[in-house]
Amino acid sequence: MSLTMKMTTLCYIEKDGKYLMLHRTKKEKDINKNKWIGVGGHFEEGESPEECMLREAKEETGLTLTRWAYRGIVTFVSGDYCEYMHLFTADGFEGELKACDEGELEWIERSRLYDLTLWEGDKIFLRLLENDAEPFFLLKLCYDGDELVSAVLNGEKIK
Repeated sequence: MSLTMKMTTLCYIEKDGKYLMLHRTKKEKDINKNKWIGVGGHFEEGESPEECMLREAKEETGLTLTRWAYRGIVTFVSGDYCEYMHLFTADGFEGELKACDEGELEWIERSRLYDLTLWEGDKIFLRLLENDAEPFFLLKLCYDGDELVSAVLNGEKIK
């Protein structure tokens, strides 16, 4: 069996107790179709995680990030697919929000995040982002289709 490995970034931009969320609705072949996520995407050749995150945030939102934190690495496994996602938060930015060609951008109160259509594993790392006790974490999420079948946080099984 051949394993497909991807390297991506995801950033949750914060302002006034809200995250800028992307409702993925525009691409037909999108693993995140109809889900709400932060902004980010795949690495281009030679990019560091920080460079990828900054480029993707600018491309998807029009915003230039000025202050951010590297919060964790999330490994997603589903069948023969494996993705290493570098997770960031940002609370400083410049520029004007623009329309995104991958879906609709909306500022969502953090208290309302869990009312959105999210991946089950995303709920785990969103809680970790709010918890200063875990400034940086390693999280492995294993899926069978859309179902989260196991989760390991910093080497300890939590699901």
